[in-house]
Amino acid sequence: MDIFLITAPGLQDLLATEAREKGFKVTSVIAGGVTLRGEWPEVWRANLQLRGANRVLARIGEFRALYLSQLELNAKEFDWAEVLPHGAEIKVEATCHKSKIYHAGAAKERVEKALSLCGYIIASGEIEPDYNIRVRIDHDVVTFSLDTSGEALHKRGYKEAVNKAPMRETMASLFLRDAGFSGKEPLYDPMCGSGTFPIEAAEIARRFDSGRARSFAFQSLPQFDVDALNAMRSPQRAAAFNVYGSDRDTGAITMSRANAERAGVSDISDFSVKPISEITPPCEDKGLVIANPPYGGRIGNKKPLFGLYASFGERLMAEFKGWRVAIVTTEPSLAKATKLPFRPAGPIVNHGGIKVRLWQTDSLT
Repeated sequence: MDIFLITAPGLQDLLATEAREKGFKVTSVIAGGVTLRGEWPEVWRANLQLRGANRVLARIGEFRALYLSQLELNAKEFDWAEVLPHGAEIKVEATCHKSKIYHAGAAKERVEKALSLCGYIIASGEIEPDYNIRVRIDHDVVTFSLDTSGEALHKRGYKEAVNKAPMRETMASLFLRDAGFSGKEPLYDPMCGSGTFPIEAAEIARRFDSGRARSFAFQSLPQFDVDALNAMRSPQRAAAFNVYGSDRDTGAITMSRANAERAGVSDISDFSVKPISEITPPCEDKGLVIANPPYGGRIGNKKPLFGLYASFGERLMAEFKGWRVAIVTTEPSLAKATKLPFRPAGPIVNHGGIKVRLWQTDSLT
């Protein structure tokens, strides 16, 4: 079957590269998503191992329908019992695109009616469903997809504390990939917030599975095999280098340390309270400095940020010779305020409604 990986638009090529590296068969790449071809074990492994996927959808059925009555009849005759436990609570979402069935709300109601007649409970707005079914009608072709992840995959299962305007772990992992980080060099985030970049980097260095500490919706499906999933878990390795983070906010550093402890990487991570004006290389080896500085869209006005970016760039140029730099920001003008020798910026990425890009340098001289 087709397996669809959801990611932030702009990051799909990086996710496709990750999937190929981990042995998945990639069949197509579109904005915001990557399609794989496989069976249920590939669905389980994608949830467990792919750091950059937000969700994993299994495409469980497809047919043509020109009228709502056809949609309802096909949905009623679909073998739901082969896929879903009888009596489960289901949430249905529907979208329509260039089809004779153009009303998504009506399509949703017809599929819900069919599911009810087949013995399933339609979840109300207050109830967290057991499963989500996504109905896509595109050029009169109806596709049923099952969300096999449950909670979004950026919820790794260890981060209880988050800072203001956090970056999702899935996005951070793909930015790390874009910056060439593979766990074979030190990493330092001088604006680490709740520790997302350093902790992701530490997990990559240790070769931890991103989903090792959480559960998934697919684990209660009829076809799930717990022994097969356990056999897929990656062997861990020792890290060659440590990761580092600092922040001027004491509370942020407290969060980072607690999150690293829960993630099982506190022994190879080091966090300290430090303003940008005092940052220095945390170790003798050269590596990657990566940061997600404030960019005003969510946490205030942009004008005062130009001074911060300028100071950041000055400090990096003075103290971090031989290190590569990568920053995530919204405005080319903010990146340019650092006066760092950036290469052409990466693709535009939708970060919670804000358009961001990754800006990178070669090793500073």
